[in-house]
Amino acid sequence: MDWLWFVLVGVLCLLAGAALGFFIARKTMMNYLKKNPPIDEQMLRVMMMQMGQNPSQKKINQMMKAMQKQQNKK
Repeated sequence: MDWLWFVLVGVLCLLAGAALGFFIARKTMMNYLKKNPPIDEQMLRVMMMQMGQNPSQKKINQMMKAMQKQQNKK
């Protein structure tokens, strides 16, 4: 009977640890995304204007595809 309690407590601890780890990882990821939002087309357009370039939609699309391609490599 002792081994049954041992297994039951072990399984409960594993479930509690997995749930706690999930919520901690979720909170950490939400804070990271709040501090470092992903770059969208509007932000890219503003950056190009600040650099003195005239942002056409073609250039924006090329840069977005290049960034997505670079992100998929990792």
